[in-house]
Amino acid sequence: MSIRIVLADDHKILRAGLRAMIVEQPDMEVVGEAENGRMAVDLARALSPDVVVMDIGMPDLNGIEATRQIVAEIPGVKIIGLSMYSDRRYVAGLFAAGASGYLLKDIEFEELIKAIQAVVAGQVYVSSGVTSVVIEDYVHRISGTEGGASGLTSREREVLQLMVEGWSTKQIAYELEVSIKTVESHRHRVMKKLDLHNIADLTKYAIRAGMTSLET
Repeated sequence: MSIRIVLADDHKILRAGLRAMIVEQPDMEVVGEAENGRMAVDLARALSPDVVVMDIGMPDLNGIEATRQIVAEIPGVKIIGLSMYSDRRYVAGLFAAGASGYLLKDIEFEELIKAIQAVVAGQVYVSSGVTSVVIEDYVHRISGTEGGASGLTSREREVLQLMVEGWSTKQIAYELEVSIKTVESHRHRVMKKLDLHNIADLTKYAIRAGMTSLET
């Protein structure tokens, strides 16, 4: 039986390249493609793939939050992060969200195949370039030096990302299928919890937290 894979990346040419190489594998197939995190979550719900290869820095809904939602809603789906970033904030954030692997985009294609096979077998896979980051994060956690979380809910993180990406309150309400008043309430709670009161400071926070790169 083939390993069923969803590719999530906002760059069409990268998805096309990965698809072309994956379909050459006798035991793998690409069953869907997503250009943002929200679409990746919807495809995971609809298709229940074995693996989602997830870009971290996608617009609308970033890969970390998409991973968190998929893992919570669809048990058994394995997530492999694919990113140009080796920063601890991204690596730690993705694994905390429930991912099983983390690869840098400068890897050879063969390493992606190894990673897919590893996570399907129940293992964790990381690129050599981020191994030290994973170990460092583990040491921080067991030593109790890890900083506390912001306390934002999943929906509040979604609203924050869209805010700093320039979406209006009306656009956010339409995208999330909630009322404008609900979005305004989420925005107020985000600012209160973070003690930040303008979009510039919120944007800096979101970038530091790995929620958005604003480079998509």
